[in-house]
Amino acid sequence: LEETQRKYAFHVDSSANKIEIKDAVEKRFDVEVANVATMNRLGKAKQMTVRSGGRTIRTSGHRSDWKKAIITLKEGSTIDLIRGDAG
Repeated sequence: LEETQRKYAFHVDSSANKIEIKDAVEKRFDVEVANVATMNRLGKAKQMTVRSGGRTIRTSGHRSDWKKAIITLKEGSTIDLIRGDAG
């Protein structure tokens, strides 16, 4: 997302709620958060071929589900993503 819109995306713990995410971002980056939007993303189905003992086995699996948070900062707040702190 663009810094001009003051929006930043984070991969967060699946059990975290919006209040916990807001508090963590404000404490970590020393900024003021205006809004937090979250979305639960489903993990992709994956297939894998494994060779074991001279045989080839085709197996399927699933990547873990995860949560994405879009943080909107208040006017005048920015995050320096290179240094990892408030700018």
